[in-house]
Amino acid sequence: MATRKNSTDDPLAPVTLAVGQEDLLLDRAVQQVVAAARAADSDTDVRDLTSDQLQPGTLAELTSPSLFAERKVVVVRNAQDLSADTVKDVKAYLDAPAEEITLVLLHAGGAKGKGLLDAARKAGAREVACPKTTKPAERLTFVRQEFRALGRSATPEACQALVDSIGSDLRELASAVSQLCADVEGTIDEAVVGRYYTGRAEASSFTVADRAVEGRAAEALEALRWSLSTGVAPVMITSALAQGVRAIGKLSSARGGRPADLARELGMPPWKIDRVRQQMRGWTPEGVSLALRAVAEADAGVKGGGDDPEYALEKAVVTIARAARSGR
Repeated sequence: MATRKNSTDDPLAPVTLAVGQEDLLLDRAVQQVVAAARAADSDTDVRDLTSDQLQPGTLAELTSPSLFAERKVVVVRNAQDLSADTVKDVKAYLDAPAEEITLVLLHAGGAKGKGLLDAARKAGAREVACPKTTKPAERLTFVRQEFRALGRSATPEACQALVDSIGSDLRELASAVSQLCADVEGTIDEAVVGRYYTGRAEASSFTVADRAVEGRAAEALEALRWSLSTGVAPVMITSALAQGVRAIGKLSSARGGRPADLARELGMPPWKIDRVRQQMRGWTPEGVSLALRAVAEADAGVKGGGDDPEYALEKAVVTIARAARSGR
């Protein structure tokens, strides 16, 4: 870098390089930079682009001097897929980054696009590792770190129980930790995790989610009312709904393959791949987006953002069931 000193721990370094294939960590790397930029300037302009949106000449346009000298964050996702001409543009920019602009390159790592990866490192880019977690021990460490980051204490048994119940999806694990910290006071132990994520409550909440993503609104509402009447925590139901809709979205955007291969790619057990394949009939990308918004609204509603948590859940279930039939 020629124009500014680049601190490896400074989110406002001229260039941040996030390397890996863990979506949650990649998103967090972006969020950290954006938050730091907006803390410095609330009017920061954020441009979030996919590799195909960054055409030759686009980076020059985005980083050209502004009349008002506004701060800007330019995010480029899947940088390993950039065209050869665009890579030339990026490499040239790395030699002379613009003031008040932070470039964030998200790169999967590996051999594809390695020239850009090497160039960014040679130029002194701040690097954030976002490796895919493949081992149970890594997921357990992640859960412990999540509790610590939120300033909460959880027993080793509670962390293990959460990993056993949720599985390999870091986004789901992070959501579960956040929900437990929001709803439970004091040290979180195995019994607390059990109440939220295992046993009869787990079965009933996932029954609600299964019926909803299958488009069976009446049955989903019946299961919802039974779950609430037996004491299932509303936040657990929103978590199950979120997992159900996200599974549909992940599998629908994945490339075809054997259940075992998809299971490794998506972090799901093979039996769940088969179930989700059956459930995803009738779903469209627009339907998935609509359902995810409905889940987010319900989650806010059951956490104090609304007057009636039961109504918030019913509305979400109906919306998800309708979305499940939008492509039929």
